[in-house]
Amino acid sequence: MRPKKPKKQPQDQLFQVRLDVVCDPSNPLVKLADRINWDGLDEHFSSLYASAGRPATATRMLIGLTLLQSLYGLSEDDVVNRWSENPYWQYLCGETFFQYQRPIVRSGLSKWRKRIKDKGMEALLQQTLAVGLASGAVKDTSLKRVSVDTTVQPKAVAHPTDAKLLNRSRERLVRLAKKQGIVLRQSYQRKGPQAVLKAGRYAHARQMKRMAKEVKRLKTYLGRVIRDIERKAETTPKSLKTELALASRLLAQQRHDTNKLYSLHEPHVACISKGKAHKKYEFGNKISLCVTNKEGFIVGAQGLEGNPYDGHTLKGALDQVTDLTGIRPERCYVDRGYRGHGVTETQVFLSGQKRNVTPTIKKELKRRSAIEAVIGHQKTEGRLGWNRLRGVLGDKINALMAAIGYNLKLILRALSFLLQILKELVAGITGNLNQLTKETIASA
Repeated sequence: MRPKKPKKQPQDQLFQVRLDVVCDPSNPLVKLADRINWDGLDEHFSSLYASAGRPATATRMLIGLTLLQSLYGLSEDDVVNRWSENPYWQYLCGETFFQYQRPIVRSGLSKWRKRIKDKGMEALLQQTLAVGLASGAVKDTSLKRVSVDTTVQPKAVAHPTDAKLLNRSRERLVRLAKKQGIVLRQSYQRKGPQAVLKAGRYAHARQMKRMAKEVKRLKTYLGRVIRDIERKAETTPKSLKTELALASRLLAQQRHDTNKLYSLHEPHVACISKGKAHKKYEFGNKISLCVTNKEGFIVGAQGLEGNPYDGHTLKGALDQVTDLTGIRPERCYVDRGYRGHGVTETQVFLSGQKRNVTPTIKKELKRRSAIEAVIGHQKTEGRLGWNRLRGVLGDKINALMAAIGYNLKLILRALSFLLQILKELVAGITGNLNQLTKETIASA
């Protein structure tokens, strides 16, 4: 059931403090809360609720917590536990009086993300764009000049090695078989970890033949467990069937195969080559970012499954920008990895291009590299450095949350800058009036 709408003017309470009295009206978070179209977002998400049942948590509360989590790069536990300590956070989430208890349980945010999916997150990104235009953080003319680039979003998985994956798959199968009441001939609970330890030591000592022997032994253990389960399982539930399929895929894959299995709990993770000395490979997925060429404001973010070619992702990135902004970009600036993009509706300029480049386009083409700084800030200060959300949907949502958090930082900085200018202007006017008053008194 949809959340109940709060009262427009709630009655004052004797022993509770109103947040509009405690909070500074000039605080950027207060100004941000007053500029967001909460009623429009509530109507946008109204179709996600059933017509009957217990009223759900207020939409503004869940959206506010999501914005705070994106802005400060916090986990669900941190944002829920720290909410009761900060009156400005409570004001952003729509509270009238200061609250001393946690607003929701931690799992409420993850369930909310699964409910709204990536399209709901795109609506929040679109709202940050509207607030950015209203606050002056980005100009509407800048939406026609964009820069697009891709980067890797590392997943929260352990570094994959054959020995660890084989032993981990055996352990998961043994645990599931025990739940189903299947008595195995041998579980290798003692010999499996010993083989993993030996393989790691041999690899460290560069004794590759001995290491390969231990890896082969682990494959033997896993194969015996798989065949034992298949013989004794009368009915195979879905969880056990999925785990058996992953184990068989792990046994069959070879060194130079494509679409290899690198993680058992995240089977879609891909190995993406970085080509850099300090980090040759990363395990995760590729994302596409689109920013305005002038301000670096993010107007599009897509989590892509696997490791697609950059040129094949450009059309989808520009289509997303058109849907969110309502304006089709006229010029797009990309690096040389986008050769063969096939986009015709928008002028696309590659880095280092010489033909058909006017002085204005040349200047904007130099600004293309500013998107690298945007990506770097999101990886070091935002959520792109380590994706902890599960599944393909988690990859898409985490990329959008990182974009939302970065845009909110630009908006808060613009609001703080406007406030500083206003204070200096008021101080200057007050000083001039005082000086004029003194001169008038002296002349009299």
